Amino acid sequence: MHRLSLMFGAATLLVLCLQLGINKAQDSTSGRKELIFYLDVPRYASKNEEITVKLGIKTEYRECFVAKAFLESSEKMEGSFNFKQTRCVCNDQVNLYWDFPVNKTITFKVLVHLTDDKNICPNDEAVVPIKGDLYYTYRTVVVT
Repeated sequence: MHRLSLMFGAATLLVLCLQLGINKAQDSTSGRKELIFYLDVPRYASKNEEITVKLGIKTEYRECFVAKAFLESSEKMEGSFNFKQTRCVCNDQVNLYWDFPVNKTITFKVLVHLTDDKNICPNDEAVVPIKGDLYYTYRTVVVT
């Protein structure tokens, strides 16, 4: 009886290990990131200086997606342009730029929303992840 118990325990362990290995192997996309973004923002600026915020977006997916990026702040941000930009992101990195003057220290949020907007990607062929469709980070520019 003891021998049967040992054999059953060893067999159970083997099946469990094989099952875990198979599950991990079948999930070959788990290592891919839907969105990788690089943000270049100056930490310091002089009063009334115009700064540039650069956002680089890329993906490890094989499919394209539509990314809507924008800046938000509780303080009014000046500038003669729209702080929202929408782009199709495929294999290459997409760079977005915002230029605006700063008069005082400001903290703002950079948001990237993966969306299903039409007429952005060629032939409207784009994917939207089931999860992980909103990314954001905060940055502060100290005005001296």
